[in-house]
Amino acid sequence: MSSSPVNSDRSSMRRRKKKKIQSHDLAENNLNSPMEWKSDMRQQIYSSKLLQALRKVRDGDGSPGQKRVHEAADRVLATTAKGRTRWSREILTNWLKLKFMKKNNIVKRQNKVITAISTRSQRKSKVKIFGLISMSLPAFQRKVRVLGRLVPGCRKQPMPVVLEEATDYIAALEMQVRAMSALAELLSISGSSSSTAAQGNQLGSSSSSRT
Repeated sequence: MSSSPVNSDRSSMRRRKKKKIQSHDLAENNLNSPMEWKSDMRQQIYSSKLLQALRKVRDGDGSPGQKRVHEAADRVLATTAKGRTRWSREILTNWLKLKFMKKNNIVKRQNKVITAISTRSQRKSKVKIFGLISMSLPAFQRKVRVLGRLVPGCRKQPMPVVLEEATDYIAALEMQVRAMSALAELLSISGSSSSTAAQGNQLGSSSSSRT
């Protein structure tokens, strides 16, 4: 007996849905690959978002300092990653926490002093214990722990996760350096051209006043 048209339609719909899910997963993996950070398209997207973020920082606080520029660059980098990696989610989470704390004025100087005095002795004991534990570990495990502390969100993660996140994070930082160098070069060129135009206007006005 031949299968009914309803069953054949359902099976074809299941196959199409399965292919769609597989293609979506493949696209997600390509976006998460470190090679994606080397593309010119990703660098252009990051550069445009970074320029917008720096303009907002300048409009809000006047001339942005080095720390504010660094924070904006990292925040835009995590936004460009769209939270698909552990390090990008950690950066965005810390930024939201800091923004919330500043908005509600939760952190105060008195609380900081009290907590610093009460936890000073605990930190010393923890540092000693951590040093003894780290010295008993093999060399490669100690290096993985150090790498986990450098990569955001990977402090207590296993070695495969740390290595995967570090590979993506390093590629993203390399792209960040390229984009910021290109922006700095463009800003220096525009600044020099504007100063040259201003000098030309001053010379023109002085010559006209003499005549």
